[in-house]
Order: sequence, then C-alpha cells, then structure tokens
Amino acid sequence: MVEREQIIEIVVAVTAVFLMIGTMVGIGVNYGGEGGTLSETGGEMLIGAIVGFVVLMTLVGVVLAFVLNDSDGASDGQNTA
Repeated sequence: MVEREQIIEIVVAVTAVFLMIGTMVGIGVNYGGEGGTLSETGGEMLIGAIVGFVVLMTLVGVVLAFVLNDSDGASDGQNTA
C-alpha cells in the first residue's frame, strides 16, 4: 500500500511537471516563429523556465524533506539513545 508521504510527493511532483509543460507550451505558442522555431526572446524565456523548474523542484524537495520528516529524528523507528 502506498503511504501518505509517498502520495504527497507524487502529487507535488506531477503538479510541478504539468506546470512546467504548460509553461513550455505557453512559451512556444507566444514566442513561436515561422516553421516551428522559437524567436530569440522565446529561447531566453525557455531557458528561464527550465532554470526556474530546477530551482522550484529543489525548493519543493527541501520543503517536503522537512515537512514529511519524522519528528523524533529516527526514520527507521529505532531509538539511538
């Protein structure tokens, strides 16, 4: 059975991927040139979107690590003291 934490991670990751795909499609529609190529501005926007996606996923990973972390500090259920 899939645990609650895994479901949260999956939902957040899939949402971020759909956001990235939507952003890329939006850039392609708005900055697309003749023959299916991007304009110079569109290319810069696409690079910015990719960098933003990497930063977003890094921040999401850090936040999820803190939010979903066990409060007692022992992840395997064993007491270290």
